[in-house]
Amino acid sequence: MMILAVFRSRAHSLDYAQRLTAYGVVATTVPTPKEAKIGCGLCVRFDARYFVRAQAVLKTGKYSTFKGFYKTDFVNGRMSVTPYYGEYRR
Repeated sequence: MMILAVFRSRAHSLDYAQRLTAYGVVATTVPTPKEAKIGCGLCVRFDARYFVRAQAVLKTGKYSTFKGFYKTDFVNGRMSVTPYYGEYRR
């Protein structure tokens, strides 16, 4: 499963992707899906297995434009973007 970190700032998206990479997380910047209905146009995509590390990296920076983590799924051939809080939170 892939997770998106959505920001309202392109600069924060790019900085966060760079910091994740420095901490050993394979991360890329991608266009924010229109289904998310928020953001600056860029978000950071990474694998869900790195979610805990990604949360820790987020806390070390001053990302005032962070909007949230989202998971992407395909349902009936359409992309679904929903908030993601981790595996154990419901």
